[in-house]
Amino acid sequence: MNLAIYLLHLVLNMSSLFNRTKIVATMGPATADIAVLEQMFIQGLDICRINFSHGDYKAVEDTVNNIRTLNKKLNYHVGILADLQGPKLRIGTVKDNKVILVEDKTITITTQECEGDENRIYITYPQFPKDVKVGETVLIDDGKLHLLVTSTNGIDEVKCTIMIGGTLSSKKGVNLPNTKISLPCLTPKDLKDLDFALEHDFDWIGLSFVRSVTDIADLKDIIYKKGKRARVIAKIEKPEAIKEIDNIIDVTDGIMVARGDLGVELPMEQVPMLQKMMVQKCIQASKPVIIATQMMESMITSYTPTRAEVNDVANAVMDGADAVMLSAETSVGKYPVKVIEIMRRIITQVENNADTIYYREHAPEIKTITYVTDSICFNACQLAHHSGVQAIISMTNSGYTAFKLASHRPKAHIYIFTDNLSLLTTLSLVWGVQGFYYDKYESTDQTISDLINFVKQRKLVKQDDLVINIASMPMKEKGRTNMMKLSHVI
Repeated sequence: MNLAIYLLHLVLNMSSLFNRTKIVATMGPATADIAVLEQMFIQGLDICRINFSHGDYKAVEDTVNNIRTLNKKLNYHVGILADLQGPKLRIGTVKDNKVILVEDKTITITTQECEGDENRIYITYPQFPKDVKVGETVLIDDGKLHLLVTSTNGIDEVKCTIMIGGTLSSKKGVNLPNTKISLPCLTPKDLKDLDFALEHDFDWIGLSFVRSVTDIADLKDIIYKKGKRARVIAKIEKPEAIKEIDNIIDVTDGIMVARGDLGVELPMEQVPMLQKMMVQKCIQASKPVIIATQMMESMITSYTPTRAEVNDVANAVMDGADAVMLSAETSVGKYPVKVIEIMRRIITQVENNADTIYYREHAPEIKTITYVTDSICFNACQLAHHSGVQAIISMTNSGYTAFKLASHRPKAHIYIFTDNLSLLTTLSLVWGVQGFYYDKYESTDQTISDLINFVKQRKLVKQDDLVINIASMPMKEKGRTNMMKLSHVI
């Protein structure tokens, strides 16, 4: 079968490769070839993550152009997530790129730039001597090395005892689980990267090391003042964020469970339950949640994942996460297409066999401005559950209805139509949603008929299937959803 025939077959049978749980993959040298990226799209990629910790703007711009070229070619709506680096703390270079830290020895951490050795190392955090306190812990290289602060001069030097030693190489990350960091969430580099992302109309902005709702509000204010549409993903990787999680979920547009730094800053055994807690809270709040870090890490070099990694991905799907994320597996890994294929196969297997994923209906809150829409979505999902409905079909301009329907995790497919082209790529992150462009606003009956015929022609539903249409009446006003209709496909 040649590629053209294969792609036509794929478009006409979209549901065969469609997962409700979405796949986020990080771009990098391994995905720079548009032919490789095209195969990743075909295998089930939903969101491309641009990690601004790495890469230059020219490379990123080329990747963005490739993504948009492929979306047009394949009639896909793969979205783009910008991941801002945030105040990432690192040590500087060390002698010969290899220094041995010996347990119980004393080492000085300085803010004066120098080449590090076994007695003295440089940290890229100017406020470190002021912020840190005696008795606090300094973790280096994802927690492989543990230091205990014994004194600070409050200016430029901190003395530590090496509690757990080992080999230290240059520019390793530093975590301070007990320290209240005074650095702003958005660094000068982040602001520059944000400008680039907004100028190129990215769909989602990932904010690293979120500590409070103020961090999110500041970012949203910048986006609003620039007149852009990007939505915010709060990356949860600090203990302070866990303490404020309800308020953060309330203010943000989505959450990323960044298990790497979270498992260093907090005892690692707490992370699995924190993951489940955050997924559940996001489902209740109708906010998408991404599970990230080390999901298929062995596939950076291996053609197949470990069985533990398969279980990890499967558990995230069973938790009800909106998306699972790949990092180095696709950015620099040897098998970027294969890892997407295997992840999709795991997701499909779980979604076809684990009914516990579905039917997370939660009653709407009364006396809210969205109560009517919330009630329609809630009752549509309940009716779909009890009537064996094949699809819930809706129109939206803001995306609110799509987010709300998805939060109930119906087993019926969610087909969303909009005349807002930019919304289609945004919705690629949202659980269960397939988006389509539609710009006619005729009578309600005519529009419903159009949408049902559209999905029928694409073999997403068939004759005699039950479908639910929800819409806003009158249609031309594009108001809040206030109508529901149950019917057979004819």
